[in-house]
Amino acid sequence: MAFATIDPTTGKTLRTFAPHSQEEVEARLRRAEETFRTYRHTPFAERAGWMRRAGQLLEDEAERYGRMMTEEMGKPLEAARAEARKCATACHYYAEHAERFLADEPVDTPPDRSFVRYQPLGPVLAIMPWNFPFWQVVRFAAPALMAGNVGLLKHAHNVPQCALALEELFVRAGFPPGVFQTLLVDVAGVRRLIEDPRIRAVTITGSEGAGRDVAQRSGQQLKKVVLELGGSDPFVVLPSADLEAAVETAVKARLINNGQSCIAAKRFIVTEPIYGEFERRFVERMRRAVVGDPLDAKTEVGPLATASIRDGLHDQVERSMAAGAKLLLGGLKPPGPGFWYPPTVLANPPPDTPAYREEMFGPVAVLFRARDAKDALRIANDSPYGLGSSVWTRDEAEQRLFIDGLEAGTVAVNGMVASDTRLPFGGVKASGHGRELARHGLLEFLNIKTVRMAHASSLPDRTRAQANE
Repeated sequence: MAFATIDPTTGKTLRTFAPHSQEEVEARLRRAEETFRTYRHTPFAERAGWMRRAGQLLEDEAERYGRMMTEEMGKPLEAARAEARKCATACHYYAEHAERFLADEPVDTPPDRSFVRYQPLGPVLAIMPWNFPFWQVVRFAAPALMAGNVGLLKHAHNVPQCALALEELFVRAGFPPGVFQTLLVDVAGVRRLIEDPRIRAVTITGSEGAGRDVAQRSGQQLKKVVLELGGSDPFVVLPSADLEAAVETAVKARLINNGQSCIAAKRFIVTEPIYGEFERRFVERMRRAVVGDPLDAKTEVGPLATASIRDGLHDQVERSMAAGAKLLLGGLKPPGPGFWYPPTVLANPPPDTPAYREEMFGPVAVLFRARDAKDALRIANDSPYGLGSSVWTRDEAEQRLFIDGLEAGTVAVNGMVASDTRLPFGGVKASGHGRELARHGLLEFLNIKTVRMAHASSLPDRTRAQANE
């Protein structure tokens, strides 16, 4: 497999990178295993200092890292800069809170003395996507490294510069060289890594198909795995909603990251009394979205990341239309170089179409007309996915109905779904299992060890700095 930076605006190859040989992969695996033996015993204060330094580098060099992301996958530059800054907040968050999150937890079991201790597992393999090439990695790495694990990154083949820059980032911040390493390997190489006993756990953010394959192989090896997979997030609008705010947020939620986000709103479910007005306003605002050079500050939608992603999306649109979905906007693949696709709106696709059942990874919105709130909830849950969801209503009873009833890992009320370092993130159903971020994400790759000491035994209290030895 070739690792290459291909400019999404032109389709031209800018740089290529040789994959790591099996000998180099072996050397990096061995370094990770050896580094873990000592790194797990480093004091929290030392780790926190390195993590804060990583955060500072991300803030100071947000322009450089942002341009790198834009060059490799096409997101608007300001969004790329913001991604680097968001990564910095995660570094600072875990530097500040990890020691408290990992402290021994006493449990009252008289006459014995009992407590829960959290200990790192070892080398964790992270299989990460291209759409948020820094954020997806840092939100794994920051908690994993603060917990005493070491990380091995297998990044997407089209963002090699970002992958190598992330390894450099943690080394520059002061972490020992074996604590975080990038591996330029193909699919066969990933499978060998999962089978290697030195890899103690696996996390993947990616497609449903890739997640199923990784989960199956990890399960065969009895290894812990966290899956953050696709989403086809519902965005429900009910009559009491602030319609102007709902429309503006709906467009932003669909076009974020050029529409290439697992938690981008994709299915817009609007009840009968306001459907016509929402459709009119939404289509008009999508029509006005500025498509262009991602380096231009005015651009709202840049190119898609690769030719195969653009072509696959267009195929989904055409098959949905052929089966009965109504085209309201866009839907034509532009000629010329680059991987461009226009903001597109489909309406009321039949249940057996891609627009109804599949994730649409690009600037394509799908509108659904619902009879009432209960019908809207039914449509929202009629999906194999369950990652994020949004409901717009001022009615408290309706808010409770959707908070309880939506089958999703996140429910946003009168707002847009977004990941936040302080809140757990993940999904249900085909969107995966396990959680990232917050304390919940920190605990995923730990041995949660129960210690029960007979009342005659005594052991001095350990300091928090020793809690994960």
